[in-house]
Amino acid sequence: MIRILYSWQVEPEKLELFIETWKRTTNRIHKEVEGARGGFMLQNDKDTKEIKTIARWDSLNDWKIFWHDGNHSQMGSMHDLGERTSVEIFREIDDFTR
Repeated sequence: MIRILYSWQVEPEKLELFIETWKRTTNRIHKEVEGARGGFMLQNDKDTKEIKTIARWDSLNDWKIFWHDGNHSQMGSMHDLGERTSVEIFREIDDFTR
């Protein structure tokens, strides 16, 4: 498993719509794209404009196929609402969440 950590800057007036758009987009990708396992969203407590979205994928190859096949266009409306400032890839070592 891998996790992709996307960092975003979202203005307060766009945050609610950004969250709703992220939910729809993530659920659609999870249902339609091989290897996509969903994700979660975090907001920085001190800088509420800073949002992290963390997606879980079966493999790095599945995620790369998603990007190279152009399926990432599903994320376009999120880019209209916030600025993605970075993308980081992490290999999942273990997960004790329930």
